[in-house]
Amino acid sequence: MLRDAFAVAERAAEIFIQTANSAIELNRSFSVALSGGSTPKALFELLALEENASQVDWRFVHIFWSDERCVQPDDEQSNYRMANEALLKHVSIPQSQIHRIRGEDEPKTSATNYEQELINHFGSDEPRFDLILLGMGDDGHTASIFPNTTAVYETEKLVTAPFVEKFKSYRLTFTFKTINAAKKNLFLVTGASKAETLKRVLSEATKDLPASLVKPVNGELIWLTDEYASQV
Repeated sequence: MLRDAFAVAERAAEIFIQTANSAIELNRSFSVALSGGSTPKALFELLALEENASQVDWRFVHIFWSDERCVQPDDEQSNYRMANEALLKHVSIPQSQIHRIRGEDEPKTSATNYEQELINHFGSDEPRFDLILLGMGDDGHTASIFPNTTAVYETEKLVTAPFVEKFKSYRLTFTFKTINAAKKNLFLVTGASKAETLKRVLSEATKDLPASLVKPVNGELIWLTDEYASQV
């Protein structure tokens, strides 16, 4: 438990840099999946600062996204746009290594194409990310795996396009198959509104709380929370 949302972002930046450097030293490559949200935005802004950005050799970094809205890349709701404005355009990363989910395409086609992009990058239909950033909603969703959607039950695909009734729209998201294969999953959870849900997620595993089903097969699971989210 950390002091507040900024402290969570600071610690996440340390973990990002450490994980990137270890992966690059070992494999000359660091594959990371980003997430949306206000706390990840603060993390990205910290990573963009010269004193932090200079600690990562961005020539060897491959950026993916764990989920995306079905919108144009310049839309205000786009996870890509947020990450690009907060971080990517400020660091020297080759454009070919920024693997954007095409939220503007037909959802199922976009999911299929992104799954193939993962397979092509990792050279396997069992991709293993060095790091996946995740958040948790008040309803217990993570990435865009919401309760009572097809994504909760998907066991074969790497990427899927569930219809989310509460938003009356499709989303694009990694499945648990992809998430749980990662070497490291890092949850960033802040705010009092998530306290009750966080308590339940950490104490039980149920499809009603998708975040509780993140259980790395052979990897590390880290929860970074602030005092407000941990107050129950």
